[in-house]
Amino acid sequence: MWVSFRSLDLNLLKVFEALMTEGSVTRAASALTMTQPAVSNALARLRDALGDPLFVRSGTGIRPTQRAVVLWEPIGEALESVRGALDEQVFDAGRAQTEFTLSMSDYVASLVMPNLMNHLGEIAPKARVQTVPNTILEIADQLEDNLVDCVLSVYVNEAQQPTAIRSRSLWTVDYACFMRRGHPLATKKRLSTRTFLNARHVDVTLAGKRMPSYDLFLASRGLARNLVATVNHYSAAYEIVRQSDLIAVLPSDLRSQSRHAPFLQAMPLPLQAPARIVSLFWHQRNDTVPAQRWLRETLVGMFARSD
Repeated sequence: MWVSFRSLDLNLLKVFEALMTEGSVTRAASALTMTQPAVSNALARLRDALGDPLFVRSGTGIRPTQRAVVLWEPIGEALESVRGALDEQVFDAGRAQTEFTLSMSDYVASLVMPNLMNHLGEIAPKARVQTVPNTILEIADQLEDNLVDCVLSVYVNEAQQPTAIRSRSLWTVDYACFMRRGHPLATKKRLSTRTFLNARHVDVTLAGKRMPSYDLFLASRGLARNLVATVNHYSAAYEIVRQSDLIAVLPSDLRSQSRHAPFLQAMPLPLQAPARIVSLFWHQRNDTVPAQRWLRETLVGMFARSD
């Protein structure tokens, strides 16, 4: 007998599951918090819909027919999948064998990854983390296309942040003017605006950006500096500054963890740009996914600062 999926009362499948797992109408009724006559009525409807007895009496219980045995595997798996999707899950970090993909620049990675991996080694030893380059203007696309789980970055234009993208501030980036020790300007206590703008600069432009953010700030004030080089990694910028007479506007907090620190000198900026904040971004579809929620709570707990 052919039964249409559209015409079948799917509630009957829960009764079928209970009868298969309990092996008794009485016990199935108890598991479902239904009366025994109600379960018997549901079984009668199932038999009629599927054209098979499904269960026959056996001693003090019931046993499935061959037709019921054949149906049980796909129906049981389907019900378990639906139950797993709807029921609240708890992420067991200690046992989870999951992989997280994070998008970040090498600056953010150098601050986040050492501490994060040490933490995961203790709390979630089977978890793995993959990082991909931070493409500033494609944050929403990375999340929308499910290419990454989270992005740790500065958003270029927060007014245009898509409504489906959630965010949480982590820390404010402090900038300074870096130069090599022994640089001709290193003897000065402070740099004048003219001296600073006329010096030869190197800066970082991450993928998707044509101009460094600091130059956009200067342009908004009708100013321009002598920018002679741009690179796409912060580590490269520090290395260039260490080995040349170029200066650079770079994050201060990276210097303390850089191997270049003993060779660099930091000076206050004569023109301080508006604060830039590194934030955690994710897609709203992952709001309630247990593993994703655990990851976000971990990142916020470890790296969010109250500046």
